[in-house]
Amino acid sequence: MATTGAAADGINEEARFSSSVEADNDDLKLLRDSVRAVPAQPLKDLLSNGVCVRCIFRLFSLHEQICSRPSLVTPILSTILREVTGCEGDGTSSSPRETKDLNDLESLREVKEEIKVCSVCLGILQFLYNDDNGTLVKKDSASDFAAAMEEVVKQEGHQSDSFSLEVSLPQDVVENEQAVWLYIQEKYSSESWFLEKLPSECFATKDFLKLSVTNPLETLLGIKCNVSSFRVRLTYTLSDASTRDRHIKEKNGFCKRRKTDDSDNFKKDGGFHRVEGHDLTRKSSTALEDGRVGLSKFPLEKVNQCCSLNFQCYRTSVYVGGRYLKYSRNVSQTRWIIDDERMGEASIEEIVGGNILPMCQGDTYKFHAAGREDIDVRMLGTGRPFLVEIQNARQVPSDALVKDIENKINSLESKFVKVKNLKVLGNQGWELMREGEAEKQKQYAALVWIPRPLNDDDVQTLASVRDMQILQKTPIRVLHRRSPLEREKTIHWMRIERIAGSSQYFLLHLCTQAGTYIKEFVHGDLGRTHPSIGSILKCRAEILQLDVTDVKMDCFQA
Repeated sequence: MATTGAAADGINEEARFSSSVEADNDDLKLLRDSVRAVPAQPLKDLLSNGVCVRCIFRLFSLHEQICSRPSLVTPILSTILREVTGCEGDGTSSSPRETKDLNDLESLREVKEEIKVCSVCLGILQFLYNDDNGTLVKKDSASDFAAAMEEVVKQEGHQSDSFSLEVSLPQDVVENEQAVWLYIQEKYSSESWFLEKLPSECFATKDFLKLSVTNPLETLLGIKCNVSSFRVRLTYTLSDASTRDRHIKEKNGFCKRRKTDDSDNFKKDGGFHRVEGHDLTRKSSTALEDGRVGLSKFPLEKVNQCCSLNFQCYRTSVYVGGRYLKYSRNVSQTRWIIDDERMGEASIEEIVGGNILPMCQGDTYKFHAAGREDIDVRMLGTGRPFLVEIQNARQVPSDALVKDIENKINSLESKFVKVKNLKVLGNQGWELMREGEAEKQKQYAALVWIPRPLNDDDVQTLASVRDMQILQKTPIRVLHRRSPLEREKTIHWMRIERIAGSSQYFLLHLCTQAGTYIKEFVHGDLGRTHPSIGSILKCRAEILQLDVTDVKMDCFQA
């Protein structure tokens, strides 16, 4: 039975292979027929002027036939073109011949080609590039190129269920595209086939590259390409020498190119590039009428060097938000170094961010909070909202992992800091933090001393305060790092809690507008804050300890 099953599997595999070959041959026949429908002269013209076969296919709107079969190697495409034109393409030295089926074409993989860099795409659609070490790399097909991309992605160790593909090209490529498109229109627009065979717009190099590699990369990674926080980026650049030579020629008038900005002027619209709100056809017509662009712009200069390519995969920032409580009067919010000497025992930034980062497997982190308290001020009550921004996280924490992080921080021996209501957020974390930030209220408890006994009138006077406006000049203690401004703030309410056994010490509970300097509101800061507790009670007032007991914001509530 096992033998029979194996034999059946073999027959099925052979049938599937035969079916696949037959389908591939049908695709090649359709491609060959499409190429034959284009007059040979413009194809031959572009080939002889150093334009690669893939650029020719996209110029004549045959990109879908190419991109739908990413395993097609360059010699196969060159052979198909030679069947029509009778001339060589992409440096292949073998003589033109009619190829009957896929087996004939696949044998062309062994054909050795002289490397000629395309004068339009600068090697990008030839899958020709210099790597980070300056070594020349050439891939035969989109599938081979996608395999190189997959290797980089897997080395980085990212976990994701989707990816976005980004491509950045030198401005020269965009300008070359425009030049060859104008050349084709000027030279062949009077011929009858022009309107029938040519698309109204040029399919861009960037879009062709994306269309070519997306499907094989999806297959290799096992995930789909769509809008995603995980990005695979291809950045093509020209060497400084190449750019310098071009600028010299532009300066001397050999190659006058209008400066454009790829990000602002060339807007992607339905898979094509539009220039300043007009398609390339209309732009071309205007240019021809003005006499600014003509046959002198093409043929383009011979290209001896291809672009350098940097593969990069990264994730946009992941935010872990929550609220922190600080129980020590010797812990700063962020790492504080003065003259190479550390201030305080630790920082909230390091305690919280340092524990979240390794669980997300990120490169680094940034700590953001809704305001800050001084190093000697505790943060109690509901806690202060914060965000930890994890850059290039390899793993987006699950709810269970976030709970583990929270428990780990809250179990630290130091007991300096605790966190609550941790959750993973996208960019909406910023919106939550900023929403109502200017209008948020904060509550405090301050230990205050006055030089005389506290009386019932003092208690009643402070308790009667409702939405009192005060003016605060920038405190003397922070003038060295803050602008000297005068700020109007609101004291919403106050109440006094007497301390048993003491007539000169009391707890002042108050609710104020965000940004109020509480220490200065108590002692007056030599008259720079008015009114103050001292001026209201008509005596000296000193603040000995201060705690924040509530930050009234909606974000990160239980």
